[in-house]
Amino acid sequence: MRTISADVARRAFLAAQGFTDPRPSGAVTRRHLGRVLDRVRLLQLDSVNVAVRAHYMPVFSRLGAYPTELLDAAAWSPSARKPRLLVETWAHEASLVPLADWPLLGHRTLPRRWWQHYGPLLDKHPSLAGDIRAVVAERGPIGAGAIEQALAPQGRAGDVRPRPPGATWWERSEVKRVCEYLFAVGELAVGTRRHFERRYDLPERVIPPGIRDAPAPDPDDAARCLVAKAASALGVGTETDLRDYYRLGPDRTRTAVAELVEAGELEPVTVRGWARPAYRDPAATVPRTVTGRALLCPFDPLVWERERTERIFGFRYRIEIYVPEPKREYGYYVFPFLLDGALAGRVDLKADRSAGVLRVPGAFAEPGAPFPERRIAAELAAELSTMARWLGLDGVAVGERGNLATALAAALRCSDPERNAQ
Repeated sequence: MRTISADVARRAFLAAQGFTDPRPSGAVTRRHLGRVLDRVRLLQLDSVNVAVRAHYMPVFSRLGAYPTELLDAAAWSPSARKPRLLVETWAHEASLVPLADWPLLGHRTLPRRWWQHYGPLLDKHPSLAGDIRAVVAERGPIGAGAIEQALAPQGRAGDVRPRPPGATWWERSEVKRVCEYLFAVGELAVGTRRHFERRYDLPERVIPPGIRDAPAPDPDDAARCLVAKAASALGVGTETDLRDYYRLGPDRTRTAVAELVEAGELEPVTVRGWARPAYRDPAATVPRTVTGRALLCPFDPLVWERERTERIFGFRYRIEIYVPEPKREYGYYVFPFLLDGALAGRVDLKADRSAGVLRVPGAFAEPGAPFPERRIAAELAAELSTMARWLGLDGVAVGERGNLATALAAALRCSDPERNAQ
């Protein structure tokens, strides 16, 4: 078994994730988007919008400023000239995945998740699933609230519990829960989104017939294909890393890994400093150096698995959204900063759209970062300015928290004093 260094594993990971591909020098096109999707394989969705929706950011991190309409059209607004490239399904979490991968991620392949708890609602309301599908067939794409309203006048909703007035986002009506259950098991699809609300539709109106009507893959075959895709996206990873990318079950992943190794499609390796055996994608490349910079949202595939992030980059990262403010170490919605292959800092970000600025309440240089603080501040200032322009904001405003705040504010003032006045 070959032994590789942790540094080789890190550089292979960065290359696999697209951080050694040059950013486009001109207009960003669907071809560039396709290149990113070939690398990362999926884009995680999340409801937090304090800076930017999670699925937009990994594309920006790799391509720089691009029109978000490019991604919207690929996922939710296809046309005859620009057909759908992506579809929503459950993968790592709720995600956008290439259309061709939709059959692989059926509920028979994935372990039973939260949606199993919604199943008993179908016993409680035996006609509800059929009634929901009938409304979707007639009116889709349509949101859960509109479905509930459509059912109520005819009494078809029966004694279904509605969403209570003033309820939180998580307090879903029973109609919404059944919609989510039907989506999770593939009986409904997401045709589009409006204001980030899912608009459900029939799968036959979302998934092309050549993909939808093909025989369902055997779950073990699907798992083997997904593990191979995870290995391509990671370059080098442990069995747990490979499993986590699509949130597969442990037994199915172990079997898939063993079969891929036997077929020569995964190479077992030892990574110095890693406690567990690792597996390398034979097609993975290892660049001599990694250069460039990127801001990473909390749901970027480079950092979403926190133990792996710490193992590869020596960077301890925890999202603190649910931590009471006085107990937060770095901030509410913190973006790691990648510089020349190292996670050199982190910034708490908020897009203040009413004021027209990208706010940085806290900025932190990572202890032991292999770069002078002045360079980290200058590179971070340039990337924040690019991000602000991409979001249609007028400048960047830095707060006082963090050991990099003063240097970052100075770097921003030097780069563009009018846009970045504090």
